[in-house]
Amino acid sequence: MSSLRNAIHRRAHKERAQPHARKKFGLLEKHKDYVVRAKAFHKKEEALQKLREKAAFRNPDEFYFKMMKTRTIDGVHRPESQARQYSQEELMLMKTQDIGYILQKLQSDKNVFYFNPSYKDAFKLQPLSPCLFTIFQKITKLNSVLHALDGQLPNKHVYYAEDSLTGTLFTIEETVVGLFLHREEAREIRSLCSKRGKPSPAEDVPDHIKRKLYSSYKELEARKNRAQELEKLHGEMSLQKELRQKKGRKRKLREDEIVNPTSGPVYKWRAERKR
Repeated sequence: MSSLRNAIHRRAHKERAQPHARKKFGLLEKHKDYVVRAKAFHKKEEALQKLREKAAFRNPDEFYFKMMKTRTIDGVHRPESQARQYSQEELMLMKTQDIGYILQKLQSDKNVFYFNPSYKDAFKLQPLSPCLFTIFQKITKLNSVLHALDGQLPNKHVYYAEDSLTGTLFTIEETVVGLFLHREEAREIRSLCSKRGKPSPAEDVPDHIKRKLYSSYKELEARKNRAQELEKLHGEMSLQKELRQKKGRKRKLREDEIVNPTSGPVYKWRAERKR
């Protein structure tokens, strides 16, 4: 009888779907979804109940070793931050990588060359560590546009003649026009303005150009300060690296023993005979 009942085709019952009007709220929760959600809720509720009972029966005078590693902040026990313990090899590797990063940023901001005054050609540059004339890779781009002439004394060009009547002293002032025109053109405009009694081109500079100049000078000063700070930091990190890696007995020199006083400490290693 049961086999006959099972052989009869019966209609497949489907679960009710979310109504079209409530489709924006997502899928309709089925009974199996409710069971999972209810079990999770009761599990958390039971855990909280056990913690409340444990806190209610806790002895405030009881000692346990975790008290040594925690402190109470606003009535809440917070564990002290435990720094990860690195080996000496790992520490040296990380500090070496830090020095390499500082050196890379320093060289990207600053490309060191020096200018030898004995050369006839003023543009012959050679790389040297104790630089006499420093050209910055990024700072040069700003220096090529900004002449740093604001608020400075005008340049004086002296022309000598055979007698005192024809000899004169000409003062040529470099103005903001030199930022946009050649210097010869700027001098011509300056001379024409002085003859006609017109105001100088520097007085006719629009406000938005003045603001751009101010921001450019500010950026130039910030880059110079950043390059100096990076160079100082690289020197300190290199000194610490030498102190860690260089073997032999050493001592820190006193101020009266230093020939050329510096702001940083100076160390001297004991001379050892080479084998």
